[in-house]
Amino acid sequence: MKDIFQEIRQYSKNFRLHWLEYIALLVGIDIFTQMLVIPVFRYITTGILKASAIPFISYQNIITIITTHTLVFLSLLIELVALLVVIYGVFALILLGIREISQGKFVFKFLLKELFQAYKSIRVSSCLLLILYFLIVVPFADIVYRTPLLAKVQIPEFILDFLMRNVWLASGVIIFYIIAFILGIRLILTLPIMIYQGEKTLPAMKKSWRLTSHRSWWTLLSRLLVLGISAGLILFAFYLLVYFCQLGFDQLSKAFSLSLATFNLLLVQIISEFVALWTSVASILIIVQPLENFQPQTQVKFARRKTVKIVDLCLITIFLLTAGVNNALYLKGADMQRPLTISHRGVSDKNGVQNTIPALKKTAKLHPDYVEIDLHETKDNQFVVMHDENLKKLAGISKTPKDLTLKQLTKITLHEDGHHAKIASFDQYLRVAAKLKQKLLIEVKTTPNDSPKMLERFNKKYGKLIIKREYQVQSLDYRVIEGLHQINPKLFVLYIQPYNFTYPQSLADGYSMEYSTLNNDFIWQAQLQNKPVYAWTVNESNIMMKMMYENVNGIITDQLAELTETIKDFEDNRSNANKLLNYILILPDEE
Repeated sequence: MKDIFQEIRQYSKNFRLHWLEYIALLVGIDIFTQMLVIPVFRYITTGILKASAIPFISYQNIITIITTHTLVFLSLLIELVALLVVIYGVFALILLGIREISQGKFVFKFLLKELFQAYKSIRVSSCLLLILYFLIVVPFADIVYRTPLLAKVQIPEFILDFLMRNVWLASGVIIFYIIAFILGIRLILTLPIMIYQGEKTLPAMKKSWRLTSHRSWWTLLSRLLVLGISAGLILFAFYLLVYFCQLGFDQLSKAFSLSLATFNLLLVQIISEFVALWTSVASILIIVQPLENFQPQTQVKFARRKTVKIVDLCLITIFLLTAGVNNALYLKGADMQRPLTISHRGVSDKNGVQNTIPALKKTAKLHPDYVEIDLHETKDNQFVVMHDENLKKLAGISKTPKDLTLKQLTKITLHEDGHHAKIASFDQYLRVAAKLKQKLLIEVKTTPNDSPKMLERFNKKYGKLIIKREYQVQSLDYRVIEGLHQINPKLFVLYIQPYNFTYPQSLADGYSMEYSTLNNDFIWQAQLQNKPVYAWTVNESNIMMKMMYENVNGIITDQLAELTETIKDFEDNRSNANKLLNYILILPDEE
């Protein structure tokens, strides 16, 4: 343990000697990525799809895009390759820059030349191996250095939640992550070897595997763990100090308290960024330490170059201006609104069987703005309120709604969470909702067996009623969005998206987005078009709070009482100290 702390002190000394250069390198890359790379790739993807009249990419239309929009598919494939090249370049700049800075040889012109040389080690034949390497190492590398670009690469939470509900699938996920973690550690040196030593991908992987064998991988991991814990303790102590200071400042005049809160929030951001930089530099130096001829300089402090100082001044100015504007909006709460509360599948905290009338009656007593329900078409072309495409889970019957008539379906009893209830027809559900004066968010589910005139029939029977009662409609199937928009433009229809990697561009009147990939860029762009954004399915208080700070228009949840209480706390506890605490605990997770 003594050796570990001695090594960390050594790398910390190197960071103190060259902190201006490290800021120029790492903060510069982050700002460049945030302000240019990510928006450019999003606009390119959105532009390609828009030019081809394709509003989205999902499992529903990927085969169609490949077979009937070959040029679009090739364009997106080229963009993916370009993204891979950019990711490689970002890591190459980080690794080369840290090596040059740590050894006292940092010059921008030479760094760009070395980056060009690093690209020469990439071959078309090794691209697949490089993609595999990034998929394996990214989750581990993200802990060491969290780039804004890789922060966008994630598995949506609803997929993980679905997998973890099944014992066998959950076991498979756990085994996969264990294997990926082990491979990530053993192959972590692949990219440094490619960049520092000019090796091709496969030989670099083999060399990394050899260098991290036996006890070496545990030595590496233990040092990273100690560094991470140390950084966490430092930040915890600092955050605690700032919070208690602000509690005292809140006893002063409102204007003076706000001024001090603004200063404290800026201080939190600066110290957090500085500790993150120190941790990233030390982590990378620890990782590349086994490579030959890599000895960071800890004794001589070279002269500051004028270019570095100018770059730092520009970066600090951008940081302060951006942070100042955001902090003012955040602390004053100028752009925050109360989101609509929406009960997912008409239940709250397992108070009944989803999508049934008894659950609706209980949930309506909690006064949600909307109750979200699901519709399926029946064998006799009627509509029944249920979510699953098969009755096996809730009724123990291996039948689909399209296999049975409405009369047959409404005789079936469903069981869930200790409750039981009959399947409800849409007409029955509408009558009860009207008596309860409860607004509905109606999701139209589709299957390949639906009748060709399903949407026309739905609109003819329910369109005027939905508009009159100010209900809303949504669907995961974009054909529903297009069809209802054409049949009845007065209907308010939202498009459900399970993930997000483009800017909003569709015929939809709004969006219902899975929360884990939702970001404020998408929300801001949608709201500029006067289109609301709902987040689903949000069941944790801290995520609810985060969504409110992101300014979503609605939150869909299984925990309606929890959401209502969180909103109340959000509106009642507006002290500057609490705003600081919320910023520390909630908002930084976004990037």
